[in-house]
Amino acid sequence: MTKELIFAVEDEANIQQLIKYNLEANGYKIITFDTGEQLLNECKTNLPDLFILDIMLPGIDGLEVCRQLRQNPRTKAIPVIILTAKNDEFDKVLGLELGADDYITKPFSVRELVARVKALFRRVHISNETNTEIIQFGNLSIDCTRREVYKNGKLLDLPLKEFELLKLLITNKGKVLSRETLLEKIWGFDYYGETRTVDVHIRYLRQKIEDDDSTPVYIETVRGIGYRFNDKGVSDK
Repeated sequence: MTKELIFAVEDEANIQQLIKYNLEANGYKIITFDTGEQLLNECKTNLPDLFILDIMLPGIDGLEVCRQLRQNPRTKAIPVIILTAKNDEFDKVLGLELGADDYITKPFSVRELVARVKALFRRVHISNETNTEIIQFGNLSIDCTRREVYKNGKLLDLPLKEFELLKLLITNKGKVLSRETLLEKIWGFDYYGETRTVDVHIRYLRQKIEDDDSTPVYIETVRGIGYRFNDKGVSDK
């Protein structure tokens, strides 16, 4: 079986070695970089199956690297995990808004790192194996095979987690899904994050699919519980 290739950028040598050794020990191929510039340059000729980006880097930081990866059609759909030494919600939220699929706060355990990587790959593999249909609802069209979403025929730029979140909501339209349920279904049972992560992704998703995200029509907030995809007032076409 082909081993998944991971690109990791981390300027601290001991952490870089820790990442490389433990991911290789779990069967992954990994190429490490000291700077974001090195990683982006390598992407011109070689692409991985997953990126791990430290935020605090010499030169351009990990958030800028994430932004550039998401703007590049060749890399925008590749999952991204960001590493941050700051226990600051701003870094986490900004990273998620720029398109990161997950984050880990330093110091982190090897077990947590491997669990996050496995969870991301597991969800990508499940998506590739089971997504064979096109879901149509109102002016939205979800191509599950290509993992693409169109609004009024225009392709939307949705990272993997936003796509999975929308697909889960729309396939359960009319049902209230709690934040905890969404977190478990999208990020996996071994995800160590907070439900705030769900709120960030919902907010960013609304900005893309709603005509006016301040008064959402598709994704409704059920106060104190979670979210529901509206199955009333918008007809399937």
